[in-house]
Amino acid sequence: MVKILASLLAVHGAVRRGDFLLASGIRSNVYVDIKSALTDPGVLSAIALEIAGRCSFETVAGVAVGGIPIAVAVSLAAGKPYAIVRREEKGHGTGGRIIGEVAGLPTLLVEDVTTAGGSVLSAVRILREAGAKVETVITIVDREEGAAGSLAAEGVNLIALVTLKELLGED
Repeated sequence: MVKILASLLAVHGAVRRGDFLLASGIRSNVYVDIKSALTDPGVLSAIALEIAGRCSFETVAGVAVGGIPIAVAVSLAAGKPYAIVRREEKGHGTGGRIIGEVAGLPTLLVEDVTTAGGSVLSAVRILREAGAKVETVITIVDREEGAAGSLAAEGVNLIALVTLKELLGED
C-alpha cells in the first residue's frame, strides 16, 4: 500500500519543493500538500479505506481543516460517526471545541501530515478532556521529526500510512 499511496500522492502534486515554514515552526525544502490531493475522490477513498481497516474505534475525529475530509471519509468507509476538533473555542452559537460525540468512546484521531506532533497532541488532549479514549492517531504522511515520540509520551500510538522518506522514494 505504501508504494501505491506514495504514487497517488505524487501524481496529485502532494510534494512541493522550495522554502517553506511548516506549522511546527520548522523550515523545510519539502512541503507535503495532502489537502489538494484529498480533493480527488479516488485518493480520498483509497486513504479512507486503508485507515478504516487499520484499528478498532467507535468514532473518528479530525482537526479542522486538514483532518475533516479524512475523518468524514473514514466515517463513511467504516460506518462510524465522526467528530471535528476545532483549533479554537468559538465565542458564538453553542461554542465548544468539539463537534460530535466522543465522551466515553474509543476515538481514532486522523491527521494529514505530522511533523513534531504539536497540533495533533493538542487535539488528543482536547478529545481526552471531553472524555474520549484516544490511543491511536493515524496520519497520512509522517515527516518523522518527533511526532511519534511526542505522542508516545502521552500513551498514544502513531501510525503513518507513509513516511516522508517513502514518499520521496528515499526509503
